[in-house]
Amino acid sequence: MALITTMLFFWTAIFVVVFMINRGIWVFTDVSKSMSMFMLEKALGPAIDFAEGRKGSGAKSWIIQGALWLIPGSTFTFSGLWLKHDPNALHSLASWGYSPTSEALILAGNLTTFYGAVGMLMIGASLHIVPTLGATKLASERNASLMSFLWTLSVTVMIVGAHKSEILGLKVLLIATAMHSLPLLAVIVNLLLTAASRTRKMALPAWLILVGLLSDPVSIVVLALLGMLDSGLGQWLLVRLVSGGFFFMQIAGISLYAASQGTGNPLWSRSLAAMTLLGSLIALNPLGDTTGTLAADMLGFEAGVFNPSSNDVIAGSFLMALASIPIIALSSNILVTMRGDDVFMENPDSPGMPEINLGALMLVPLGIGALFVQTDALTGGNELRGISISLQLMVAWLLIVPFALGAALSIYPAVTGRNLKSSIRSRWAFWLMAGGAFSGLLITM
Repeated sequence: MALITTMLFFWTAIFVVVFMINRGIWVFTDVSKSMSMFMLEKALGPAIDFAEGRKGSGAKSWIIQGALWLIPGSTFTFSGLWLKHDPNALHSLASWGYSPTSEALILAGNLTTFYGAVGMLMIGASLHIVPTLGATKLASERNASLMSFLWTLSVTVMIVGAHKSEILGLKVLLIATAMHSLPLLAVIVNLLLTAASRTRKMALPAWLILVGLLSDPVSIVVLALLGMLDSGLGQWLLVRLVSGGFFFMQIAGISLYAASQGTGNPLWSRSLAAMTLLGSLIALNPLGDTTGTLAADMLGFEAGVFNPSSNDVIAGSFLMALASIPIIALSSNILVTMRGDDVFMENPDSPGMPEINLGALMLVPLGIGALFVQTDALTGGNELRGISISLQLMVAWLLIVPFALGAALSIYPAVTGRNLKSSIRSRWAFWLMAGGAFSGLLITM
């Protein structure tokens, strides 16, 4: 029962951290607060002077760079699918010394989309939402702005690593992981300091964001302490914990906030929001890759043999089926919030609302499809392996990207104090993205 043992340690660690945050983060005494602020700003030396410190500058920097990463992310993904269909499609690039494989391009597209675009859009939105819900200000705008460029640099290294795993004997994806760990920890400390200075009780979307951010390092530490990072089961489990924690919980938090703010309606159900939070922690989210190979590559381990015991298969299948509860809770909560008083129908030009609506509509069917594919892979059947890549891309471009982009578009006017230049362009971009992704990926499936 290695899986259940690991999950028990993970649940304990997360609930201890949440308890500490809810109690005012007693770890952050006056001395530790001063030391943390010193690490965020003064310890960076002259580099911090290049960053802007105005209110909202941190969130703005992350959101802009995240939106820009959508362009190479979609380009790599399209090129990978095209090359898979026609192996000679990009042969003219060989004269420049660039001869990628379809698998390398799709991997580069996934890394760019999830860590470059979605990751930066989520964190950018979080840097605005957490201080807003806590009625305070972000602890360090300048650090947040500066760390966005380091995160962008780490994504660039990930793209290189997707094409060439080793350079001069160094594992490139491991270097990229080390590089993006620093801005991630800086963002976590920044938001924890912000939460510690809150002047009112924070709403559940902020808790979803904070716990989602913390689940990434906590899951790695727990698996490392249990010695499971080099095993196939541990690597598969890490992918599930990161996809269900870092990505799903943050997406849930920013989407619930944006759906309420964008339509002007209060959140339909706090109970469903709490169920989303608790269910995401307890269950194993089926959305994402069916193997743990990527986790092994990013941490510098060899991919372990995935040979779970019968008890692990039963426990894993049950925990993934349990993920249907937070998935349905999130989807219904967003959809009903957006349709309260027909605000969504009367004001379709509200920035970001069509994207969030698309993500909420696709959440349940893609969640069910991912559950079948993951269960098939966990039990060793592998009868649905052929559609796993297409389904993973549909999760990215019809679910995660619309949620992250929609939330970012919704809060961007509040971050910058300006309105979006053109509602017509936003609407055209939505229909092109939704129509192209849905029809194209459905054909590949």
